[in-house]
Amino acid sequence: MSHQPHQRVDIPLGERSYPILIGPHLLGDDALLAEHIAARNLLIVTNETIAPLYLRPLEAALQDHRTASVVLPDGEQYKTLDTMSRIIDALVSERMNRDAAVVALGGGVIGDMAGFAAACYQRGIDYIQVPTTLLAQVDSSVGGKTAVNHPRAKNMIGAFHQPRCVIADTATLHTLPEREYRAGIAEIVKYGLIYDPVFFSWLEANVEPLLERVDAAVIHAVRRSCEIKAEVVGVDEREQGLRAILNLGHTFGHAIETASGYGNWLHGEAVAAGMVMAADLSERLGWLPGVDKERTVTLLRRFGLPVEAPRIGAERARELMGLDKKVLDGKLRLVLLRSLGKADVVSDYSGEAFAATMRTHFDAAA
Repeated sequence: MSHQPHQRVDIPLGERSYPILIGPHLLGDDALLAEHIAARNLLIVTNETIAPLYLRPLEAALQDHRTASVVLPDGEQYKTLDTMSRIIDALVSERMNRDAAVVALGGGVIGDMAGFAAACYQRGIDYIQVPTTLLAQVDSSVGGKTAVNHPRAKNMIGAFHQPRCVIADTATLHTLPEREYRAGIAEIVKYGLIYDPVFFSWLEANVEPLLERVDAAVIHAVRRSCEIKAEVVGVDEREQGLRAILNLGHTFGHAIETASGYGNWLHGEAVAAGMVMAADLSERLGWLPGVDKERTVTLLRRFGLPVEAPRIGAERARELMGLDKKVLDGKLRLVLLRSLGKADVVSDYSGEAFAATMRTHFDAAA
């Protein structure tokens, strides 16, 4: 198969720099894969949902390599050390050496586990991301964060390990269930909120084409999201400062996910409700104009995303947020909006305003 037309975004990390390739039908493009996958021996990690759709076409395109595969159960509840150990077992039983590579074929859960297994195996081998969900294409496959969940908190056990490349085949999004697709849009909205008001306005003008999965709109949204993440990660690879703005809505959102049981609320759904809470607190602090908070809520609602948190109780939510990795020196660091398109990581906000936001969104209505 000849080269498919595609777009390229580079993550600038010196000798760990790598490309993100974006476009339809890249997964079956043997010439493109040969150009970007150097390892001869590959373990493809996928799940029970994705394997019947894309494992054979990917294996066919990689026929010049020696490939083995491991098919894991599908779902956030399986993002555990136990499941990850099956990847390590497969690498050992296939006698994969340090010159082998792991190929992550699936959504964010597969990418996180496969990347973490690659980071651990023989002290680190290469891996390649082939994300098949919108959320993974615009967020989790890019930037080198890998992890599994602990029963008490999400993504507690992990490593920073950059992939060799990311191959975002946008044609795979046509098989994505509607709810999963919309959940991925939440992370796209996030990029507009934290970094690019022009992109936010573009999203407002392109709700319908995005929901209808029109190729040109999807490719633009994925590319711009990746460009923004590339800029942020290029400045701050290990989340010492600026990179933390990528967590807008996530601290509130992780509390929702943990309280609801992993998988009952999709990650993007929880982030959407969390971004509304962040916008609400930003408005209470006098930073974000009310009209911009309303634009945020309206856009998320138009994309069919939840804008209200489950009523898990402010006290319980506060406990769960206290377990979040984003706590530094006993203070809960939050990503808040200074304006539409500008975010900040803050821990010196008004406790009263924070409590009011928590009560409004987490406590049962009187």
